[in-house]
Amino acid sequence: MAEPGKSVTAGKLAINVQKRLSRAQEKVLQKLGKADETRDVVFEEMVAKFNKQMSEGTKLHKDLKAYMAAVKTMHDASRRLQDCLADMYDPEWFGKEEMDTLVEDTDTLWLDYHQNINDKSLNTLDTYVTQFPDIKARIAKRDRKMVDFDSARHHFASLQKGKKKDEAKIAKAEEDLGRAQKIFEELNVELQDELPSLWDNRVGIYVTTFQALAGHQEKFHKEMSKLSQNLNDIMTNLEEQRQLNNYWLSSTRPASFGFSNPVPPDKTPQPALFLFVYALNGSSNPSTPPPSPHANPYPLKGEQNPEEQQQYDSDQYPEEVFSDCSLLQGVVASGSDPELPPGFIYKVKAIHDYTPTDNDEMELKMGDVVLALAFDNPDEQDDGWLLGVKESHWVQHKDISVKGVFPENFTQKV
Repeated sequence: MAEPGKSVTAGKLAINVQKRLSRAQEKVLQKLGKADETRDVVFEEMVAKFNKQMSEGTKLHKDLKAYMAAVKTMHDASRRLQDCLADMYDPEWFGKEEMDTLVEDTDTLWLDYHQNINDKSLNTLDTYVTQFPDIKARIAKRDRKMVDFDSARHHFASLQKGKKKDEAKIAKAEEDLGRAQKIFEELNVELQDELPSLWDNRVGIYVTTFQALAGHQEKFHKEMSKLSQNLNDIMTNLEEQRQLNNYWLSSTRPASFGFSNPVPPDKTPQPALFLFVYALNGSSNPSTPPPSPHANPYPLKGEQNPEEQQQYDSDQYPEEVFSDCSLLQGVVASGSDPELPPGFIYKVKAIHDYTPTDNDEMELKMGDVVLALAFDNPDEQDDGWLLGVKESHWVQHKDISVKGVFPENFTQKV
């Protein structure tokens, strides 16, 4: 004896097989022109629009997910790069704390950007495209039910036209036709209501998706621009620190001024830069002010009295010391060269054109040579700006009234 569950399953299977055979037979007859086909041109246009909408929406969803993956990849690459910089940034370098904070802020910014796009754009598209499979399946079902309706309609008509009419079969066929027509019309009406609405809603979906994306992109790039500027400032200050350290290192090496024995043996050694300044001012000991503007406790050869001449013999002060002091005096003398303007620091050459945007700024053309000058009031100097006069103007007129400020990064030292 067969089990009830298996009997039901076998019965349904037989019914489904019979339906498929009937549909296949109906389609063959319709293609051969031996049976008419129910057509709905308006609905077919709706289906064509739906297929286009589904194709575009699916592609957009796929591309946005690819964009999200790229953002995550960029985030990972940025984090590794920033962590590498933070790890190799020595604690004694300028801005170590600022660097660590910047790395954390950059990582947080990437995380927020990725999360916001996922919440406001990708989730919207997820909801949008999840409708397509269900509607596509219902359209396919509606097409099958339309074939069933046509098949039932033709079967009922053939029984009515038959010579031998079997009222029981006709009644059964009419009942099947009514059932098939009801199922088809219910699906047809639902889809006719939903498809136009879905087609119109695509505009709102695109607006919501891309407005959110554009807004988060704008915010992300604005904040990232600030962090990039902060990183640039840290690197600029670090370079200035390096140059300053190199300057002091070079200034504190006696050999840089050519001193073979820069201080007497019984004197406390001083940095060469201080020795340079105080030697010019008439004192070799920074802690002891010079007795007068012209007095020199360590006079050069030929300036000592006979009693002191023996004291400062070549055994204590070799010839190089006195020749080097003469060299230092020559350096200072060049600072008051009448061929150079007052306050002259060094020469620079323009490597880019610069158009002034204010009255106190100087126009630069690539190749111009400018004599950089010291500011009368150092507080007036802005970071990254120099004061100067063009060399050609100074050579011709010896006039600095046309001096102006210009960006330092548009020039290089000559």
